[in-house]
Amino acid sequence: MTFTKVVLALACLMSSSLVAQEAKVTPILSKDLPNLPGKEGLMITVEYPPGSSDPTHRHYANAFVYVLEGSIVMQVRGGKETTLKAGQTFYEGPDDVHVVGRNASQTKPARFVVFLVKDKGAPVLVPAS
Repeated sequence: MTFTKVVLALACLMSSSLVAQEAKVTPILSKDLPNLPGKEGLMITVEYPPGSSDPTHRHYANAFVYVLEGSIVMQVRGGKETTLKAGQTFYEGPDDVHVVGRNASQTKPARFVVFLVKDKGAPVLVPAS
């Protein structure tokens, strides 16, 4: 009976470690843009654990992405899937729907910074279909 419990516990631990973790988003700076009434600039870092991915979403913002480490895959609806490495950039416009956002690696983390110009007080991310 004890052996069976140990095997079940190990199976549960193994299966939970195989599930991809969610991205960690950290705000860095938020600043009103007085020369663009009603707009704000927002900088965030995003850390993708190995195998992590985002659901389909949109930002309703101009989003400028710069990869700091690792490799990520990005795509907006109607665009080409693009793999980006450290030092490379990506842009999303206010009307774009982000259909692919994921870590390109199943074993290494990835980290990037995003600068958004958006409506003041608007959410950073809105789920989309």
